[in-house]
Amino acid sequence: MSNKDYRPTLAQLRTFVTIAEHKHFGTAANKLQISQPSLSQALVALEQGLNIQLIERSTRRVIVTAAGEQLLPYAKATLDAADSFLNQSRGASGPLSGQLAIGIIPTVAPYILPEFLTLVNETYPDLEPLIVEEQTHHLIQQLRDGRLDLAIIALPSEAPGLVERPLYKERFSVVVHSDHPLANRNNVKLKDLEDLDLLLLDDGHCLRDQIIDLCRAAQVNPSKSTNSVTRAASLTTIVQLVAAGLGSTLVPESAISLGCGRPNLAVSHFAKSVTAEREIGIVFRSSASRSEAFEKLGDLVTQAFNTAIAANKAHDVVAE
Repeated sequence: MSNKDYRPTLAQLRTFVTIAEHKHFGTAANKLQISQPSLSQALVALEQGLNIQLIERSTRRVIVTAAGEQLLPYAKATLDAADSFLNQSRGASGPLSGQLAIGIIPTVAPYILPEFLTLVNETYPDLEPLIVEEQTHHLIQQLRDGRLDLAIIALPSEAPGLVERPLYKERFSVVVHSDHPLANRNNVKLKDLEDLDLLLLDDGHCLRDQIIDLCRAAQVNPSKSTNSVTRAASLTTIVQLVAAGLGSTLVPESAISLGCGRPNLAVSHFAKSVTAEREIGIVFRSSASRSEAFEKLGDLVTQAFNTAIAANKAHDVVAE
Protein backbone atom coordinates (compact mmCIF):
# COMPACT_ATOMS: atom_id res chain seq x y z
CA MET A 1 0.00 0.00 0.00
CA SER A 2 1.31 3.42 -0.91
CA ASN A 3 2.04 6.06 1.68
CA LYS A 4 -0.79 8.61 1.44
CA ASP A 5 1.49 11.31 2.85
CA TYR A 6 4.21 10.65 0.28
CA ARG A 7 4.88 13.40 -2.27
CA PRO A 8 7.43 12.75 -5.03
CA THR A 9 10.07 15.36 -5.69
CA LEU A 10 10.58 16.93 -9.10
CA ALA A 11 14.02 15.31 -9.21
CA GLN A 12 12.47 11.87 -8.72
CA LEU A 13 9.87 12.49 -11.43
CA ARG A 14 12.53 13.77 -13.82
CA THR A 15 14.58 10.65 -13.13
CA PHE A 16 11.63 8.41 -13.97
CA VAL A 17 10.77 10.33 -17.16
CA THR A 18 14.38 10.37 -18.39
CA ILE A 19 14.86 6.64 -17.81
CA ALA A 20 11.54 5.90 -19.50
CA GLU A 21 12.47 8.00 -22.54
CA HIS A 22 15.97 6.58 -23.02
CA LYS A 23 15.48 3.09 -21.58
CA HIS A 24 19.10 3.11 -20.47
CA PHE A 25 20.38 4.00 -17.00
CA GLY A 26 23.78 5.21 -18.18
CA THR A 27 22.33 7.49 -20.84
CA ALA A 28 19.74 8.86 -18.40
CA ALA A 29 22.42 9.54 -15.77
CA ASN A 30 24.57 11.39 -18.31
CA LYS A 31 21.60 13.44 -19.48
CA LEU A 32 20.75 14.46 -15.92
CA GLN A 33 24.45 14.90 -15.07
CA ILE A 34 24.28 12.66 -12.01
CA SER A 35 25.88 9.34 -11.13
CA GLN A 36 24.14 6.04 -11.86
CA PRO A 37 23.88 5.17 -8.14
CA SER A 38 22.14 8.53 -7.50
CA LEU A 39 19.83 7.86 -10.45
CA SER A 40 18.93 4.40 -9.12
CA GLN A 41 18.36 5.74 -5.61
CA ALA A 42 15.96 8.41 -6.88
CA LEU A 43 13.98 5.84 -8.85
CA VAL A 44 13.85 3.40 -5.93
CA ALA A 45 12.67 6.18 -3.60
CA LEU A 46 9.89 7.06 -6.05
CA GLU A 47 8.78 3.46 -6.51
CA GLN A 48 8.85 2.76 -2.77
CA GLY A 49 6.91 5.94 -2.00
CA LEU A 50 4.24 5.01 -4.55
CA ASN A 51 4.51 1.27 -3.83
CA ILE A 52 4.51 0.71 -7.60
CA GLN A 53 7.16 -0.69 -9.90
CA LEU A 54 7.63 1.80 -12.70
CA ILE A 55 10.72 0.36 -14.40
CA GLU A 56 11.82 -3.24 -14.89
CA ARG A 57 15.60 -3.45 -15.04
CA SER A 58 17.88 -6.28 -16.02
CA THR A 59 21.44 -6.56 -17.22
CA ARG A 60 20.29 -6.24 -20.83
CA ARG A 61 17.02 -4.32 -20.97
CA VAL A 62 15.13 -1.51 -19.31
CA ILE A 63 11.35 -1.82 -19.66
CA VAL A 64 8.65 0.61 -18.59
CA THR A 65 5.95 -1.35 -16.77
CA ALA A 66 2.26 -1.03 -17.61
CA ALA A 67 1.78 1.11 -14.50
CA GLY A 68 4.76 3.19 -15.52
CA GLU A 69 3.33 3.79 -19.00
CA GLN A 70 0.05 4.86 -17.41
CA LEU A 71 1.72 7.32 -15.04
CA LEU A 72 4.35 8.65 -17.47
CA PRO A 73 2.11 11.33 -19.10
CA TYR A 74 1.22 12.68 -15.66
CA ALA A 75 4.86 12.85 -14.65
CA LYS A 76 5.67 14.78 -17.84
CA ALA A 77 2.74 17.14 -17.28
CA THR A 78 3.95 17.83 -13.74
CA LEU A 79 7.45 18.66 -14.99
CA ASP A 80 6.02 20.91 -17.72
CA ALA A 81 3.96 22.75 -15.12
CA ALA A 82 7.05 23.23 -12.95
CA ASP A 83 9.00 24.52 -15.95
CA SER A 84 6.19 26.95 -16.75
CA PHE A 85 6.29 28.16 -13.15
CA LEU A 86 10.03 28.79 -13.42
CA ASN A 87 9.65 30.51 -16.78
CA GLN A 88 6.98 32.77 -15.33
CA SER A 89 9.16 33.60 -12.33
CA ARG A 90 12.10 34.44 -14.59
CA GLY A 91 9.94 36.89 -16.44
CA ALA A 92 8.26 38.34 -13.37
CA SER A 93 10.40 41.49 -13.50
CA GLY A 94 9.79 41.80 -17.25
CA PRO A 95 9.06 39.40 -20.11
CA LEU A 96 12.60 39.67 -21.45
CA SER A 97 14.84 39.84 -18.44
CA GLY A 98 17.01 37.36 -16.59
CA GLN A 99 18.49 34.22 -18.08
CA LEU A 100 17.05 32.74 -21.26
CA ALA A 101 18.39 29.53 -22.82
CA ILE A 102 18.34 29.79 -26.62
CA GLY A 103 19.22 26.94 -28.97
CA ILE A 104 20.42 27.52 -32.53
CA ILE A 105 21.44 25.17 -35.33
CA PRO A 106 25.07 25.24 -36.58
CA THR A 107 24.14 26.33 -40.11
CA VAL A 108 22.56 29.51 -38.75
CA ALA A 109 24.63 30.37 -35.66
CA PRO A 110 27.92 31.65 -37.20
CA TYR A 111 26.17 33.93 -39.66
CA ILE A 112 23.54 35.71 -37.59
CA LEU A 113 24.48 35.11 -33.94
CA PRO A 114 26.96 38.03 -33.50
CA GLU A 115 24.47 40.56 -34.89
CA PHE A 116 21.57 38.96 -33.02
CA LEU A 117 23.35 39.14 -29.65
CA THR A 118 24.33 42.75 -30.34
CA LEU A 119 20.68 43.60 -31.01
CA VAL A 120 19.60 41.74 -27.86
CA ASN A 121 22.08 43.71 -25.72
CA GLU A 122 20.88 46.98 -27.19
CA THR A 123 17.14 46.22 -27.05
CA TYR A 124 16.86 44.13 -23.89
CA PRO A 125 19.81 45.00 -21.65
CA ASP A 126 18.36 43.04 -18.70
CA LEU A 127 18.23 39.81 -20.68
CA GLU A 128 21.01 37.23 -20.23
CA PRO A 129 20.92 34.89 -23.26
CA LEU A 130 22.57 31.49 -22.83
CA ILE A 131 23.34 30.10 -26.29
CA VAL A 132 23.42 26.40 -27.13
CA GLU A 133 24.57 25.45 -30.66
CA GLU A 134 23.40 21.95 -31.57
CA GLN A 135 21.75 19.90 -34.29
CA THR A 136 17.98 20.12 -34.54
CA HIS A 137 17.09 16.82 -32.88
CA HIS A 138 19.23 17.68 -29.85
CA LEU A 139 17.62 21.11 -29.54
CA ILE A 140 14.12 19.61 -29.75
CA GLN A 141 14.93 17.17 -26.98
CA GLN A 142 16.38 19.92 -24.79
CA LEU A 143 13.25 21.99 -25.33
CA ARG A 144 11.12 19.07 -24.21
CA ASP A 145 13.36 18.51 -21.20
CA GLY A 146 13.02 22.15 -20.17
CA ARG A 147 16.73 22.87 -20.61
CA LEU A 148 16.01 25.35 -23.42
CA ASP A 149 13.41 28.10 -23.55
CA LEU A 150 13.32 28.43 -27.33
CA ALA A 151 15.29 27.39 -30.39
CA ILE A 152 16.11 28.81 -33.81
CA ILE A 153 15.86 26.01 -36.37
CA ALA A 154 14.77 25.17 -39.91
CA LEU A 155 11.03 24.57 -40.22
CA PRO A 156 8.96 22.53 -40.08
CA SER A 157 10.07 20.71 -36.95
CA GLU A 158 6.99 18.47 -36.87
CA ALA A 159 7.57 18.05 -33.14
CA PRO A 160 4.42 17.59 -31.03
CA GLY A 161 3.96 19.96 -28.13
CA LEU A 162 5.99 22.75 -29.73
CA VAL A 163 4.85 26.01 -31.29
CA GLU A 164 6.53 27.18 -34.51
CA ARG A 165 6.85 30.78 -35.65
CA PRO A 166 8.34 31.33 -39.14
CA LEU A 167 10.87 34.17 -39.31
CA TYR A 168 12.36 34.25 -42.79
CA LYS A 169 13.10 32.26 -45.91
CA GLU A 170 16.59 32.15 -47.34
CA ARG A 171 17.65 30.90 -50.72
CA PHE A 172 20.47 28.49 -51.36
CA SER A 173 23.47 29.42 -53.45
CA VAL A 174 25.89 27.14 -55.26
CA VAL A 175 29.56 27.24 -54.26
CA VAL A 176 31.99 25.82 -56.82
CA HIS A 177 35.68 26.04 -57.62
CA SER A 178 36.50 29.18 -59.57
CA ASP A 179 37.27 27.23 -62.75
CA HIS A 180 33.98 25.27 -62.72
CA PRO A 181 31.60 25.78 -65.70
CA LEU A 182 28.89 27.01 -63.29
CA ALA A 183 31.15 29.63 -61.67
CA ASN A 184 29.61 33.09 -61.13
CA ARG A 185 26.34 32.30 -62.89
CA ASN A 186 23.01 33.83 -61.86
CA ASN A 187 20.75 31.45 -63.76
CA VAL A 188 21.49 28.05 -62.25
CA LYS A 189 18.70 25.50 -62.65
CA LEU A 190 17.88 22.56 -60.43
CA LYS A 191 18.85 20.19 -63.22
CA ASP A 192 22.38 21.63 -63.06
CA LEU A 193 22.79 19.83 -59.72
CA GLU A 194 23.23 16.68 -61.77
CA ASP A 195 26.60 18.04 -62.99
CA LEU A 196 27.90 18.66 -59.45
CA ASP A 197 29.72 16.39 -57.05
CA LEU A 198 28.03 17.80 -53.97
CA LEU A 199 29.78 17.72 -50.62
CA LEU A 200 27.33 17.45 -47.72
CA LEU A 201 27.30 17.83 -43.98
CA ASP A 202 27.22 14.68 -41.90
CA ASP A 203 24.02 12.90 -40.85
CA GLY A 204 21.94 14.80 -38.31
CA HIS A 205 22.31 18.20 -39.96
CA CYS A 206 19.02 19.42 -41.38
CA LEU A 207 20.86 21.24 -44.18
CA ARG A 208 22.04 17.88 -45.51
CA ASP A 209 18.45 16.62 -45.65
CA GLN A 210 17.25 19.83 -47.31
CA ILE A 211 19.82 19.55 -50.10
CA ILE A 212 18.97 15.89 -50.69
CA ASP A 213 15.26 16.82 -50.83
CA LEU A 214 16.11 19.54 -53.34
CA CYS A 215 17.89 16.98 -55.53
CA ARG A 216 14.87 14.70 -55.41
CA ALA A 217 12.55 17.59 -56.29
CA ALA A 218 14.70 18.17 -59.37
CA GLN A 219 14.46 14.45 -60.17
CA VAL A 220 18.19 14.23 -59.66
CA ASN A 221 19.42 11.03 -58.05
CA PRO A 222 20.90 12.21 -54.70
CA SER A 223 23.40 9.35 -54.61
CA LYS A 224 24.64 10.30 -58.07
CA SER A 225 25.13 14.02 -57.43
CA THR A 226 26.27 13.88 -53.80
CA ASN A 227 29.58 12.66 -52.47
CA SER A 228 28.46 9.97 -50.03
CA VAL A 229 31.98 9.34 -48.78
CA THR A 230 33.14 12.84 -47.88
CA ARG A 231 31.08 14.32 -45.06
CA ALA A 232 31.96 17.09 -42.63
CA ALA A 233 30.68 18.52 -39.37
CA SER A 234 30.73 22.16 -40.49
CA LEU A 235 30.10 24.28 -43.57
CA THR A 236 33.53 25.84 -43.06
CA THR A 237 35.22 22.49 -43.68
CA ILE A 238 33.09 21.79 -46.74
CA VAL A 239 33.84 25.19 -48.28
CA GLN A 240 37.56 24.60 -47.77
CA LEU A 241 37.23 21.30 -49.63
CA VAL A 242 35.48 23.09 -52.49
CA ALA A 243 38.32 25.63 -52.64
CA ALA A 244 40.73 22.69 -52.94
CA GLY A 245 38.83 21.44 -56.00
CA LEU A 246 37.30 18.40 -54.27
CA GLY A 247 33.67 19.09 -55.10
CA SER A 248 30.90 21.65 -54.86
CA THR A 249 28.23 22.46 -52.31
CA LEU A 250 25.09 24.47 -51.56
CA VAL A 251 25.06 27.07 -48.79
CA PRO A 252 22.30 29.24 -47.33
CA GLU A 253 22.64 32.81 -48.53
CA SER A 254 23.40 34.14 -45.03
CA ALA A 255 26.68 32.18 -45.12
CA ILE A 256 28.10 33.74 -48.26
CA SER A 257 29.87 36.84 -46.96
CA LEU A 258 31.46 35.08 -43.98
CA GLY A 259 32.23 31.66 -45.41
CA CYS A 260 32.78 32.05 -49.13
CA GLY A 261 35.38 34.78 -49.51
CA ARG A 262 38.34 32.43 -49.96
CA PRO A 263 40.48 32.31 -53.12
CA ASN A 264 39.53 29.73 -55.77
CA LEU A 265 35.85 29.92 -54.85
CA ALA A 266 32.93 31.14 -56.93
CA VAL A 267 29.37 31.70 -55.75
CA SER A 268 26.56 31.12 -58.23
CA HIS A 269 22.87 31.78 -57.76
CA PHE A 270 19.76 29.95 -58.85
CA ALA A 271 17.50 31.60 -61.38
CA LYS A 272 14.76 33.68 -59.74
CA SER A 273 12.13 31.28 -61.06
CA VAL A 274 13.73 28.39 -59.15
CA THR A 275 12.52 27.56 -55.64
CA ALA A 276 15.62 26.57 -53.72
CA GLU A 277 15.27 27.79 -50.18
CA ARG A 278 14.72 26.91 -46.55
CA GLU A 279 12.56 28.49 -43.85
CA ILE A 280 13.99 29.46 -40.48
CA GLY A 281 11.86 30.05 -37.42
CA ILE A 282 11.69 29.84 -33.67
CA VAL A 283 10.11 26.99 -31.72
CA PHE A 284 9.10 26.84 -28.09
CA ARG A 285 6.92 24.73 -25.84
CA SER A 286 3.18 25.27 -26.23
CA SER A 287 3.02 25.70 -22.45
CA ALA A 288 5.50 28.60 -22.51
CA SER A 289 4.23 31.67 -20.70
CA ARG A 290 6.32 34.16 -22.68
CA SER A 291 5.28 33.41 -26.24
CA GLU A 292 4.78 37.08 -27.13
CA ALA A 293 8.23 37.92 -25.77
CA PHE A 294 9.76 35.05 -27.75
CA GLU A 295 8.18 36.40 -30.92
CA LYS A 296 9.80 39.78 -30.24
CA LEU A 297 13.14 37.99 -30.04
CA GLY A 298 12.25 36.37 -33.33
CA ASP A 299 12.02 39.84 -34.86
CA LEU A 300 15.63 40.44 -33.82
CA VAL A 301 16.66 37.18 -35.46
CA THR A 302 15.08 38.41 -38.70
CA GLN A 303 16.91 41.72 -38.40
CA ALA A 304 20.20 39.89 -37.93
CA PHE A 305 19.48 37.80 -41.02
CA ASN A 306 18.73 40.92 -43.08
CA THR A 307 22.07 42.37 -41.99
CA ALA A 308 23.84 39.21 -43.21
CA ILE A 309 22.06 39.45 -46.56
CA ALA A 310 23.10 43.10 -46.92
CA ALA A 311 26.70 42.01 -46.33
CA ASN A 312 26.29 39.40 -49.08
CA LYS A 313 25.25 42.09 -51.58
CA ALA A 314 28.38 44.01 -50.70
CA HIS A 315 30.37 40.79 -51.20
CA ASP A 316 28.88 40.36 -54.68
CA VAL A 317 29.81 43.92 -55.61
CA VAL A 318 33.42 43.36 -54.52
CA ALA A 319 33.53 40.03 -56.41
CA GLU A 320 32.42 41.73 -59.59
